[in-house]
Amino acid sequence: MAKYDFDLFTIGAGSGGVAGSRRAASYGARVAIAEAVRVGGTCVLRGCVPKKLLVYAAHFAEEFEDAAGFGWSVGEHRLDWARLIDAKDRELDRLNGIYVKLLRDSGVAILEGRARLVDPHTIEISGKSYTAETVMIATGGWPSLPAIPGIEHAITSNEALDLKVLPRSIAIVGGGYIAVEFAGIFRAAGVAVTQVIRADKVLRGFDEDVRQFLQAEMVKKGVQFRTATRPESIERTATGFRLVVDPGEAIDCDLVMIATGRAPNTAGIGLEEVGVALNKKKAVAVDEWSRSTVPNIYAVGDVTDRINLTPVAIHEGRALAETLYNSNPIKPDHTNVPSAVFSQPPVGAVGITEAQAREWHQGVDIYRASFRPMKHTLSGRDERTMMKLVVDRRTDRVLGCHMVGADAPEIIQGLAIALKCGATKRQFDQTIGIHPSAAEEFVTMRDKLPEPVAKAAD
Repeated sequence: MAKYDFDLFTIGAGSGGVAGSRRAASYGARVAIAEAVRVGGTCVLRGCVPKKLLVYAAHFAEEFEDAAGFGWSVGEHRLDWARLIDAKDRELDRLNGIYVKLLRDSGVAILEGRARLVDPHTIEISGKSYTAETVMIATGGWPSLPAIPGIEHAITSNEALDLKVLPRSIAIVGGGYIAVEFAGIFRAAGVAVTQVIRADKVLRGFDEDVRQFLQAEMVKKGVQFRTATRPESIERTATGFRLVVDPGEAIDCDLVMIATGRAPNTAGIGLEEVGVALNKKKAVAVDEWSRSTVPNIYAVGDVTDRINLTPVAIHEGRALAETLYNSNPIKPDHTNVPSAVFSQPPVGAVGITEAQAREWHQGVDIYRASFRPMKHTLSGRDERTMMKLVVDRRTDRVLGCHMVGADAPEIIQGLAIALKCGATKRQFDQTIGIHPSAAEEFVTMRDKLPEPVAKAAD
């Protein structure tokens, strides 16, 4: 008789939990997965998928305008936001059904309800207990909110995806990828957007040229920025809301959205009570094998706050299943992970930034190009594209590829393979480009930027 009810018990049916559970079951493990909301997790239900659908919708605003430059006469057009949200919801229902079917077809038992650890091998759901040899925590993250008066009046990205009526104006607090993506969506839909950021530029952590270039392009599209600004309170008014910001100024709007980051979803599931250590951000502390401080409890995805991207969570979940159930030890590889921001225009990046390269390498060569995309020579739109290569001068190895412009995520995905293979600038130069395309610019950049001039000491 088996010692435990299950070989693996996964808490959280998002991308990482589903991927790891299915892979483990395919190797013969007895697997259960618990989910408190709906199978699919943040990406499928509250993040990348619904957001990308809204981004697609937003693009049509400019496509209709650009068509005139190519000889098309486009009649009256307007966005039926409620109809868009209904269509989005139908697609999410479809995807939820697919995820449920994939799990069941793989032999994974789906348990509905909020799971809580009673001890390292016992999990309780709705008053019923289950035992497992191994536990995988995959509960993801949740929007975090600043502790300011009136914060209950604000929405997060969760609610923004379900708005039935568009506001006329919105203040978005935050400068990360969620904030800039929703700023683009709402602005394209005709909403007056004010973005409030603590720093001087959006997308902290990205290359400085990317940050500056994207923000300038967003301004062209009508997004207003309040930089070096912090929210102090939110008040309800007769016509909407008032966001009070330092130094005592106010922004009146129909809606306030907070997009200041996400926190690991670790509260209330018994982690610390059974000895699982959390770091200062309340993420599960794990080693290179995704093992927590309790030997039989592992964690993958955003709940570990390593690299909070869906494909990374999937990679970590599958690596764990290979290690535990297929005699194929795999450590998650977090080097040269490509990323994208579906802003308008979008951002794609892989590798390290110029600042990181100058800190970690003795000599760095920078190649950068900025140009008006061919499409806009006829559309007349004032939008530019920027591409950048960061190269190790000693080895000629390409350390980073960065792009702001149409199709950036699609282009960077291919370049990520090159960086994973250790490609050099010479190999980029030897690659024949596809003409006419924007992507060819990455293999035709020849002139290095001059070395930055050192600032004089005060």
